[in-house]
Amino acid sequence: MNNNSLYEIFDNGGVRIAIIGALSILALFLLAETINIAANFGRSGVPATDTVTVQGDGQATLPPDVAKISFTVDNTSATVAQAQDATTKQANAVIEFVKKQGVDDKDVKTLSYNISPQYSYPNPCQQGMMCPEYYRAPKITGYQVSETIQITIRDLSKVGEMLGGLGSLEVQNVNGPAFALNDSTAGYSAARADAINKAKSQAKTLADQLGVKLGKIVNFNESSGGYQYPMMYGLGGDASEKSAVPDVPAGENTYSASVSITYEIR
Repeated sequence: MNNNSLYEIFDNGGVRIAIIGALSILALFLLAETINIAANFGRSGVPATDTVTVQGDGQATLPPDVAKISFTVDNTSATVAQAQDATTKQANAVIEFVKKQGVDDKDVKTLSYNISPQYSYPNPCQQGMMCPEYYRAPKITGYQVSETIQITIRDLSKVGEMLGGLGSLEVQNVNGPAFALNDSTAGYSAARADAINKAKSQAKTLADQLGVKLGKIVNFNESSGGYQYPMMYGLGGDASEKSAVPDVPAGENTYSASVSITYEIR
């Protein structure tokens, strides 16, 4: 092939575009490889064998910012419709009271709604007597309709007044208040940060004592602990009289976490 033939090939517009494209792809590939090599400079592909592992136990004590209370409204009547009507009226009155205490709609939710038949069980036949089957079978005497509601109180100064009001409205099975953080992860995150700081401090001390230098972190594990059990408050029995407003301190919740960090050493 003479020089004129080569000139004609490279003078072709399509060929020039193809060559330029191929060179561009090659340049990008070489750039990516260069970045990868630089990022992994000094790192060995072999797992580290000279390591030291330290542990840290952390805690964080934080005041709660919400309180959760659940309660049940239930009524029994001869028919399902009558029991539902009575329970609905009472539940609506309770919810109206709750909202007047400043609780938003989003902080009121129904946990369960149940309709249960109520039975009577006749006495068994006396020995030696003949009793028909229908006499011994349980009989439905009415129906109970219950609704369980949970509320979230964000103004903790109103918790005692809320409990007193619920007692006056004759609700049953009041459980709570469960004092907690609105952000359920905040307490553990703070405890984990404390645990990591303690583990790092321990690693530096240990490295000084061993006469080695800490390298990069090659392994990390964490586990959560918990926090103190929430305060529980129960109401039951005769609540026809106006309930006293209880004093309900919110206190603080303590969260815990544990971490394990493995360092390379040199």
